[in-house]
Amino acid sequence: MAPEIPSSWTLCASSFNWTPDIIAARRTAQDVVTGIADSVVQKIELEPGLVWRSFPAPSDAEVDGLRDALAAKGGAISILGASLDDFTPTERRPLQERLDFLVPQIRAAHRSGASGIRLPIGQAGTDLLTLVQPLLHELDLVVYEEIQGQQAPGSAAVEPALEAIDALGDDHVRVLVDISMLMPALPVTYLEELRRGGLPEDFVGRLENDWRDPATIDAVTGLLRSGNVPPRIHTLFMNLLIRFGRSDAADLRGILPLVGAFHLKFWDLHDDGGRVSQPLRDLGALLGPNSFSGTLTSEWGGHEWLQDDPTDMTRRHLALAEAALVGGRVSKVAC
Repeated sequence: MAPEIPSSWTLCASSFNWTPDIIAARRTAQDVVTGIADSVVQKIELEPGLVWRSFPAPSDAEVDGLRDALAAKGGAISILGASLDDFTPTERRPLQERLDFLVPQIRAAHRSGASGIRLPIGQAGTDLLTLVQPLLHELDLVVYEEIQGQQAPGSAAVEPALEAIDALGDDHVRVLVDISMLMPALPVTYLEELRRGGLPEDFVGRLENDWRDPATIDAVTGLLRSGNVPPRIHTLFMNLLIRFGRSDAADLRGILPLVGAFHLKFWDLHDDGGRVSQPLRDLGALLGPNSFSGTLTSEWGGHEWLQDDPTDMTRRHLALAEAALVGGRVSKVAC
C-alpha cells in the first residue's frame, strides 16, 4: 500500500485561489466556494471579504447560507481569514474599538463551523489577544497568526510576536506558516513577467540564478530606490521584498510547537529543479517526526499574473503537494 498523508494532517484549499472567478461574477461567490467542495477538496479556508457582503460584521443569514450550502456538498470551512481595521484616517483605534471590530468575525467563524480565524503575525498584539482569549475558549476557536514571505523566525519584525504567543501558553493562539518563506528559486512565470515588464536582463538573470544570495536583495532594493522599476510592474516587483522568502524548512524547527497550520503557497506549477516540490518535501520531512496536527492549505498566489483555471491549478497542486509531503515524511522516517 502506498504511503498516505497522516490522518492528523488535513489537506485544504483556500477560496483565495478562486479570486479571479469571484471577481468575474459569472457565478455568485457562494456558488464558487461551494463548487470547490464539490469538485476539488472538502475543507476550505475562507476569505470572507470576497464572499460575504456584510463582512466584517457577517450577517447570520450569509454565514448560515454558505455553511449549509457547503454541508450539502459534504464541505466545511477550516479557517476564516479575519481582518483588523487598526487605524482611523488620523490615529490608531483604541483597544476597545479594535476588540469590537474583531469579535463579530470570531462569532461568525464559530457559526460557520470553522476551527479558527487567521490574522497577520503581531497585528493583534498581546493586549487584544488577552481580551479575546475567554471568547476563544468559550467557542473553542483558535487565532492563527500568519508568518510568510520575508518574515523569517528570529527576525526583528517577527520574533517579539512569536515570543508573545509562546508566553501566552494557550493552544487557542497558534502560528500559521506560509511556505512562501521557503522558496529555493523564483517562479518561472514570474520571471517571465519581469522580463516582459522591461527589467534589465542581467538583473532578472541574477534573480533567476542567485535568489537566495543576500546580495540579491540588496540589488532589488537598489533598483527600487533608483526609480528604474517600470510603473506597470511596480506592484509585481514588490513581491520580491514582501511575499517571496529565502528561509529553509530547518529554520522552522524552533517554532514548530507553536504551529497549528500551514499555507502551501504556490505561484505556478513549473517544478524545474524542485522549486515547487522541494519545499514541500522538506516540510514533510520536518513534520513527520514532530506529531504535527492541523491543516495544510493550497493557496495560489500566481493569479496575480496568470490566467490559468483556478480549479485545474489547485487540483494539480494538491496532487503534487500530497506526493511531496508524503515523500519527504517517508524519507525522513527511513533515515
